[in-house]
Amino acid sequence: MNIKNYLNNYSFPAHLTERSFVEAYKTKRMKTAVFPGSFDPITLGHYDIIKRGVSLFDKVIVAIGVNAEKKYMFPLEERLRFIQEAFATEPKVEVITYEGLTIDLCRKVGAGFILRGLRNPADFEFEKAIAHTNRQLSKIETVFLLTAASTSYISSSIVRDVLRHGGDYTILVPDSVRVK
Repeated sequence: MNIKNYLNNYSFPAHLTERSFVEAYKTKRMKTAVFPGSFDPITLGHYDIIKRGVSLFDKVIVAIGVNAEKKYMFPLEERLRFIQEAFATEPKVEVITYEGLTIDLCRKVGAGFILRGLRNPADFEFEKAIAHTNRQLSKIETVFLLTAASTSYISSSIVRDVLRHGGDYTILVPDSVRVK
């Protein structure tokens, strides 16, 4: 039975409006993943993971973590713009910023999954420890996707090094990432 048919035959309790019911229904049924990172800047590897995540989830929230202790090459507003422009035509991708624990963000936005990309065995060992910790602290599952072979060597730190030394960084990032 689809939701419209159900709503037509449903008597709402006094405390429950049709709108709140629909929102609860969508939240319960929708599979949402948070893809956290600093994205300083977004790379073609990140882009690939997000595009593939869209085929697995109803919604992918790209969450740019803010850490006051960390120095970034690109200001937060620019990192946000890079990602928003890269996915401007993809309605299933939302881009936000956040501070604090990723699992707290997941609870806040109703996401049941954390999406992570793995480039190599070292990434796996690091991410596995975080995933186990997150699972202990919450019911949120971590889903790992292997990066495409063609992008597995790309990291944001490599992009930043190429930029610092005047190299052609454009082959490593989406078209939205352009430095003036």
